[in-house]
Amino acid sequence: MSIDSPSLAKPIKDPQPSVDRIDDLAKRILTGDIYLPKFQREFVWERAQVLNLLDSVTRNYPIGSILLWQSRQELRSENKIGDLEIALPKPDYPVNYLLDGQQRLSSICGALYWNGSNPESVWNIAYDLRDKTFHHLDTVDEPPLHFMRLNKIPNPSAYFAHVAAITDVTLQERAKELFDRFKDYKVATVTLGDMSLGDVAPIFERINSTGTRLTIVDLMRAATWSPDFDLVDSIDAIRDALAEKSFDTIDRKAILRNVSAANGGQFTAESIDDLRHSSAENLKKATSETEQSLRRAVDFLSTHVRAPSAAIVPYTNQIVVLAEILRRIPTPSGMQWSEIERWFWRTGISGYFSGWNSGMMASDLAAVAAFAAGKDSIAIDITPAHRQLWSMRQFRGNNAHSKILALILAYQGPRDFLTGQKIDVAKALAWQNSKEFHHIFPQAFLKKQGYTSNQIGPLANMAYLTSASNKQISDQAPSTYFRELLDDHGEDAKLWLASNLIDDDAIEAALNDDFKRFLEARAKAIHAVALKLTGWVDS
Repeated sequence: MSIDSPSLAKPIKDPQPSVDRIDDLAKRILTGDIYLPKFQREFVWERAQVLNLLDSVTRNYPIGSILLWQSRQELRSENKIGDLEIALPKPDYPVNYLLDGQQRLSSICGALYWNGSNPESVWNIAYDLRDKTFHHLDTVDEPPLHFMRLNKIPNPSAYFAHVAAITDVTLQERAKELFDRFKDYKVATVTLGDMSLGDVAPIFERINSTGTRLTIVDLMRAATWSPDFDLVDSIDAIRDALAEKSFDTIDRKAILRNVSAANGGQFTAESIDDLRHSSAENLKKATSETEQSLRRAVDFLSTHVRAPSAAIVPYTNQIVVLAEILRRIPTPSGMQWSEIERWFWRTGISGYFSGWNSGMMASDLAAVAAFAAGKDSIAIDITPAHRQLWSMRQFRGNNAHSKILALILAYQGPRDFLTGQKIDVAKALAWQNSKEFHHIFPQAFLKKQGYTSNQIGPLANMAYLTSASNKQISDQAPSTYFRELLDDHGEDAKLWLASNLIDDDAIEAALNDDFKRFLEARAKAIHAVALKLTGWVDS
């Protein structure tokens, strides 16, 4: 099963909706009926965010729903919210884990149940009855009467003793309104039934509404946390180690697959779930091996494939499998390197990883194991791509085949075909944008000929070209600017065009403004390089 989609094979218990008073939910956290999985190391909201939340409650603004997971699975839980201690998990299961709404309910719980001992506490909060605003105080001494501490609300006798001491009737009414608001304010709560971590993960990823998106990695942090091991910190340390070569943007979930494999498991969500049964020592060993294997993978991608960053790698899961290959074979032979390189181009050009599922994950891992054991090839079921791929598939900024085309062209040492200027391939392959890529048959020219956007933008009509040259071409007919180029630079122009895989057949088509024939000729030229890289035989 993919981490990113719930299993269709297993029924998921219907979510149970309810409407609950917010102070009841907060008290359930305090008393240990609702647990806070260790998604973050500590309470992370800014003080202003806490005050804004409290203000929303007093104004009866909606603050979002709450998601609970009633489960028998054991996740490590927080025992503090800031400096407020909360009850430890009970030994019996199932229990209620708070998946979405941690910061919101933690803020309410902290403000209402602060113990009053630390003047610097984030929970040292009072409501100014005069201007109806919340403030953080810096003393544990009693403030002026018009300041109502929030931690008095759970104790009605203390609260209304304070109210009785206020002589201003308006302020008394505001104090009563404040009390009623926190006692009556309700939120929608959805409780998920007892399901596997693999099934709950995609629901969690889609629904949680924190500023920083939480994923299965965060669930697994809570499932594996110990004083000696923190999964997210370990994965982030791996990403930091890859930053030097601009591969620190590799998705945490992808790295988690490698940790699972290094721990003796698979790439699947079910296998990742098994990490929670591993010791801190074994998890440390798996993350250490993962870091080393990813370093080797990045070196390969930088040197063999010439990818300057993770952004240009067509599929993130190519990096996952590549790292596992290099974990099992730390120092490949020359023949093994050649096969690994062919594997990369085959999986990228064929689009193999676009539908990577649990069955493919298992077969890929088996193929990697066989290759590491001495088999000559990485045997995976791939259908070779047809040359029409290049004339039919559209160039899109984040499309895998667009990235493959860019990498193939980078191999040719491309030059700007108007000036002969060497293209800064590393800059172009940074892939923050596609400004270094432009249409050979200009868009404006083709639109005048009646072509649609989809007909104008296939891969075979794209090349590295500086913005200055693109502006110079503008909407000219290819026959015009190609003729001028050839007249002015002769054989040099042909070499510049050839570096962009524009051969004699494509040039002739351009000189006749024959777009269809040009696409066919250039697709053939691109595919010839693809065949060489993959070792495929043209069909």
